[in-house]
This record gives sequence, structure tokens and C-alpha cells, in this order.
Amino acid sequence: MHMKIILRWMVLLPLASLVVSGCGVPVSGPPAEVTEILAAYPELEGHEYSIEQVKRMVDGDTLETDSGHKVRLIGVNTPETVKPNSPIETYGKEASAFSKKRLTGKTVVLFEDTGNTDRYGRWLRYLFVQGDPRMFNEELVREGYANTMTIPPNVMYSARFLKAEREARTNHKGLWAEAGANASESMKEANQAESSACGGPVIKGNINAEGEQIYHVAEGRYYKQTKAERLFCTESEAKAAGFRKSKS
Repeated sequence: MHMKIILRWMVLLPLASLVVSGCGVPVSGPPAEVTEILAAYPELEGHEYSIEQVKRMVDGDTLETDSGHKVRLIGVNTPETVKPNSPIETYGKEASAFSKKRLTGKTVVLFEDTGNTDRYGRWLRYLFVQGDPRMFNEELVREGYANTMTIPPNVMYSARFLKAEREARTNHKGLWAEAGANASESMKEANQAESSACGGPVIKGNINAEGEQIYHVAEGRYYKQTKAERLFCTESEAKAAGFRKSKS
């Protein structure tokens, strides 16, 4: 029990080298699996992390750990399972089943971005299964089990997730399979509007064919038909990210 407490204290510290106070003796660095993750995702260097065990999956993108923390995966959104007899529910079950099979009972490494928790008190994290340097958030998107949902300030991998989603669309995986195209689009619209941590209608950021970054507010003419590539809670956030307001 004592060793477990020491490990948890150590892994919650930043990844910078540590020195025992007054001794000048270096403390051993991060575990091998963390070093492997940092080699694949160097942007995470210096970000706090913890090692946890997954107790159960709440749904495809939310889990609970043995230590009692609820964790929401950053940057992704799996389909809801609360609409009986709809195609959306089917995809939600598939995403949930995929996450349960991959994560339940597993030891995982959880990295922070900038924001620690959402308004529900859930940890916001990038997740890696111990021994596998691939980010699970990204895997969900690339395999077609989730769409991107970027909410500042946790935007470190927004471009990477968007690229993974485009690959899933191109390869007609999961949500983007021909038979489920209509369902996946309606799912994306519903969840982007309802599942964000903004506490109100989100602002949709879209990049058009000319590369212009344009954002749309809820009362805008093209809001409903816009397929968001970035989400914002306020217009100030959208402008700070380089987007301009739609003229209609």
C-alpha cells in the first residue's frame, strides 16, 4: 500500500528531472512506458500525468478509475446511446463496446493538456493503455468510433484529430460508412450542440475550400448546416484562434 501511494505521488509531478532536496541525488525518471509515449508524442513533455486502472466505461469516451475519478477523453466525441430505435444508438453501442473491450480493467497513463477538469468535475485527459504508445483518443477517431470535438483550452492535438477523422471518412470507417452517413452527420450536429462544456450553444469553426477560417454563431444563417472542425465557447476564443465571423 505504501509503495502504491509513493508511485501515485511521483507520477502526478511534471516530467522535469527531480533532485532530492539537499542531496543532489537524481530521482529516477518516468517509467519506460511513459518515455515511449513521449517519444511518439513529444508535445506532452512537461505535462502532468497519472497512472490509473480503469474500473468501468460510462460510454465510449468517458470512464471511471479504481481511484474514483471520472475521466472524459479530450478532443473526441462518441455517439450517444440515449435515443432508442435510432441509428445513432447503434453507433453508440459499438463505440462503447470498443472502448470497454480495449480499456476495462487496464492500467492506463492519463496526460493533461491545459484544462484539468470540465464543469462536471471530470478529469480531461489524453489516454494511453500501458505498454501501447498509441493515443486512445486518436484511435477512436481514426477507427470511426468518434468524431472530433475541440473545446479550448485543450487544443494541443486538434489538427491531428481532424486529420484522423478525415482518414476515417475517406476510408468509410464506422460512423462514416456509406450505410450510416446520414446518421453520423445528425449525430455530429446533435452532440456538438449538446455535449460541450460551454453551458450553451457552441460556436462552430469551419475551414472552407480556400483555407479561410470562419466561425458561425447559433443564430447565424448557416449554423445548422455547418460541419464544425473546431468548437468554441465564446467569439473571443474563435477570434484568438484565427477565425473570423461569418458574414451571414
